[in-house]
Amino acid sequence: MTVIGISLGHADDAAAEHWLHDVVGVADLHDLVACTHLVRTPRPHVAISLAAPDGLPDLPATPADLVPAAELAADEHRAGRSGRAVRYPGVDRLVGTLTVAELLEFSAIEQVIMLGGAVPEPETPVQTRDFVRPQWINGVLTLITTAVGPGRIGPFELPDPTPCCADKH
Repeated sequence: MTVIGISLGHADDAAAEHWLHDVVGVADLHDLVACTHLVRTPRPHVAISLAAPDGLPDLPATPADLVPAAELAADEHRAGRSGRAVRYPGVDRLVGTLTVAELLEFSAIEQVIMLGGAVPEPETPVQTRDFVRPQWINGVLTLITTAVGPGRIGPFELPDPTPCCADKH
């Protein structure tokens, strides 16, 4: 498995995801796992890690001052300690409502937990909102969920969160 980090100074997850879509979105890399990582080195920004069993496409070079952030992202991904997966095997199948069992069967996600740590039953419906971003936790690609209605759960991360200080006009 080839794992690399790249850091181009993206300000937020949305910018990093947009870059990933533009650069590797068209590549035919079915086994690619691409993650975003919030880093503080040398300043707060989002770094990216990419992993694939058969190598990766040519990517832009990380600027010298951001190399430590890129290395950190790669190390965290390789160890399964952190990283928010944006692209991973099966992500395209995670649309609409699926059961926990289907979500695990159709994708590289290995575990689904509720916010707080409870494990939902396999038949529990998951409203994906067509936006499923698992993260590495203790070496396991894990989707953190929350209740979204009676007997239903959804990914904790929303596709279009309201900024904390949004203008309320």
